[in-house]
Amino acid sequence: MDQPKVERLLRLMKMLTANVDYSVDDIAERLDMSRRTVYRYIDTFRDAGFVIKKRGGCIRLDKESPHFKDISQLIHFTEEEAVILRRAIESIDDTNLLKQNLKRKLYSVYDSGTLADTIVKGRNSSNVHSLIEAMEQRMQVVLHNYQSSNSIRDRRVEPFAFTTNYVNVWCYDTEDNRCKIFKTTRIGSVEVTTEQWQHGEQHKEGFIDIFRMIERADTPLTDIKLRLGRLSYNLILEEYPLSEKYITQQDEGHWMLETKVANLQGVGRFVIGLLDDIDISQSPELKEYISTYLNQYFK
Repeated sequence: MDQPKVERLLRLMKMLTANVDYSVDDIAERLDMSRRTVYRYIDTFRDAGFVIKKRGGCIRLDKESPHFKDISQLIHFTEEEAVILRRAIESIDDTNLLKQNLKRKLYSVYDSGTLADTIVKGRNSSNVHSLIEAMEQRMQVVLHNYQSSNSIRDRRVEPFAFTTNYVNVWCYDTEDNRCKIFKTTRIGSVEVTTEQWQHGEQHKEGFIDIFRMIERADTPLTDIKLRLGRLSYNLILEEYPLSEKYITQQDEGHWMLETKVANLQGVGRFVIGLLDDIDISQSPELKEYISTYLNQYFK
């Protein structure tokens, strides 16, 4: 069986064992397949020994099926194990690539809404759940009372992806007609509308550099090359862990950082505090930015 078919079977298994009842038409629509294909996959489960239950036009995979119990033992955590696992993952820095990969793997096993409960707390939790729902159903939402740097107002958007730990959500802004990122903590409330996505083909996540700065649509990426001393090397690894894969050691006390940045503000703030430990001679645009910044500050 090829990979796409395996993926569809796993997605179908997830739907048939969720706490939501789905009809064959619901399944066909959500998985973008024909009713005939859905029935064929269900027959595959039945032939493999799973028990299929029908109730009120809805189909479920009986969790008492012998094979289902075997599978559940492989992926189920006790409450104590789940707490230990969550604490271990949460102890990793939010920007660490390892943490991001662990979260992504958990997404493939557990319902995204359940996982969100372990990460997002308080008022923000309901907003994140509404955004998850909208993404799954491909619906537009209204971000009520969104607090940007300049204003507080409603935004009608098409949400399609989260950044690590639900800190930000990527959306297509129907007013500005471009993809933008919104901080989930700045959203007053989320209203899921009855309008489906109209710009799905334009949904694209932007670039976030190692200094957590986001690429703007009208701003090209900038190459930077910095020679770091021991102090700046240790600090950049502590403050910006994703920088590690872009650093190579030159000698016992110096390291070279080569990467692209979305804008010069993030890297500029880092370098200004460590000017005596960083050589920026090979990054002329950054050098000019810092020079202009310092001249304006002291003036």
